[in-house]
Amino acid sequence: MKAAFFQTHGGPEVIQVGEQPQPEPRTGEVLIRLRAAALNHMDLWVRNGWPGIKLAYPHISGADGAGEICGLGSGVEGWPLGERVVIDSVLSDGTCEFCLRGEDNRCVDWHLLGESVRGTLAEYVAVPARNLLRLPAHVTFEAAAAAALVFHTAWHSLVTRGALHGGESVLIVGASGGVNTASIQIARLVGAQVLVVGSSAAKLEQASALGAQVLIDRSLEADWSRTVYQQTGKRGVDVVVDNVGTTFPMSLRALRKGGRLLTVGNTGGAKFEIDNRFVFGKHLSLLGSTMGTRADFDQVMGLVFEGRLRPVIDRVYPLDEIRQAEARLDHDEQFGKIVLIP
Repeated sequence: MKAAFFQTHGGPEVIQVGEQPQPEPRTGEVLIRLRAAALNHMDLWVRNGWPGIKLAYPHISGADGAGEICGLGSGVEGWPLGERVVIDSVLSDGTCEFCLRGEDNRCVDWHLLGESVRGTLAEYVAVPARNLLRLPAHVTFEAAAAAALVFHTAWHSLVTRGALHGGESVLIVGASGGVNTASIQIARLVGAQVLVVGSSAAKLEQASALGAQVLIDRSLEADWSRTVYQQTGKRGVDVVVDNVGTTFPMSLRALRKGGRLLTVGNTGGAKFEIDNRFVFGKHLSLLGSTMGTRADFDQVMGLVFEGRLRPVIDRVYPLDEIRQAEARLDHDEQFGKIVLIP
């Protein structure tokens, strides 16, 4: 099969596109012929590498994918060949204490497709049958692949973990990423007021089209935490979505007393300093999470299928142009998700 893979860490130049062995579905697994995949920052981090990362080379990245079932492993029932599906990329053992409580994204043997195991930037992938969701005929493969990881992640963070509800205010730090464009829509869906900090007027205009109501251009307002206070009558916001990390100091200042800071990543860097006086002095909560549960996936993808949430697609590339696609993501030039056609 054709796949995008790398055999050493580095920049986009280490990625190769060529033939790799087609996977065989094991017991409980299905083989998917992928019709669309999508990029995430995880793909860049895995390609760049980090101390202690252990991969089986050549490695195929990619967590998002949608396609058709073309093979069944032993013990799989109820999934006919040709069925259109979208993949839940959270891999869990289904037997640990967390899985038995329905918290499979905390599994003791947790993996993310494309991170520690080979993923979706290929023509075929084998995944457990329990990780599939049937794709309605009216939903395109591209839309499903673009929605899966980011809406799953944002829903668990905002709704399941963060308990965001109508009448609250939420500040989203960054206007253009996949999780943030999903977060804008989810926050508006539950009835929250949405403030967005963005890097340019163009990206903020696109965020406004998704439902953001207060737009703050950080290229013009460097101390945007002060602007948030002004925009909220010196109260602060109930919730901040900050997946940058290095912006935590200003995010903590932007929160009201008793507010919550939600995070699912650190695109700006993993290590930074915060002033702990804001945390205890303002009774703040810092809530982290990774991906979401299977129940979260079914619920949020159902809203996508109904058209109540809409995946934002930046560009669609053929798999042969994976280097250009990853470079665009790395340079933060995109708005929404970058989709690849295997």
